[in-house]
Amino acid sequence: MMDCAIYRRAMMVDPHDADPALTAHREGCHDCSVYSGRLLRFESRLDQALRVATPSSMTDRVPRSLANRLGMPGSRQGWLALAASVLMAAVVAGGLWLSVPASSLAADVVTHMRGEPNAWRRTEESVPSAALQNVLRDSGLRLAAGADRVTYASSCGFRGHHVPHLVVQTESGPVTVMVLVHEQVLKSTQFDEQGYRGVIVPVAGHGSIAVLTRGAAADPASIQHIAARVLDSIVWTG
Repeated sequence: MMDCAIYRRAMMVDPHDADPALTAHREGCHDCSVYSGRLLRFESRLDQALRVATPSSMTDRVPRSLANRLGMPGSRQGWLALAASVLMAAVVAGGLWLSVPASSLAADVVTHMRGEPNAWRRTEESVPSAALQNVLRDSGLRLAAGADRVTYASSCGFRGHHVPHLVVQTESGPVTVMVLVHEQVLKSTQFDEQGYRGVIVPVAGHGSIAVLTRGAAADPASIQHIAARVLDSIVWTG
């Protein structure tokens, strides 16, 4: 599935691009559909702003023939309308540019996972308690008794920090958990891209966690349930 950042950059170049891949992403992504609507409304308003009048005080100083060619009308209200429209366009355009992420968190999580294919190996052997705690300690947490069995644990470099990367065995098969204490998100975000399906969940005061499966091992509702179970099993120590 196309990444949201790629889609939004393409839309900034041409909001009317009819590429089938862009259309498919927009139809399957609520956030990008909303973004496209905002972009098209902005384009319409910008077009209207370029058509508004300029003040008579200015046109009085310009030869009428030149003023006509430049589309300069004749009222103070027109000048104020032009100024307001240009300001509005600048504000809206700035907001749209800021909403295009340099690289989405979900995309970076997936990229990291693709670099560690062996972590998904199904096994009955749990990570020793001491080794698991060494991985978790720097992020200020431990797992409560009764947590799902952890069969892989590593402290991985991610966006300039070392984060716990765990694989737990669930009824849906191996599930990866990344504890991202340095990554703040506003709300739970589900993703399905490059063969991975998962959710990123905010954790008040402790960043977020990413929970994902490979392929269609679990449906979105099951992944959300697993994420809630993982959160319940975390004991924050720092």
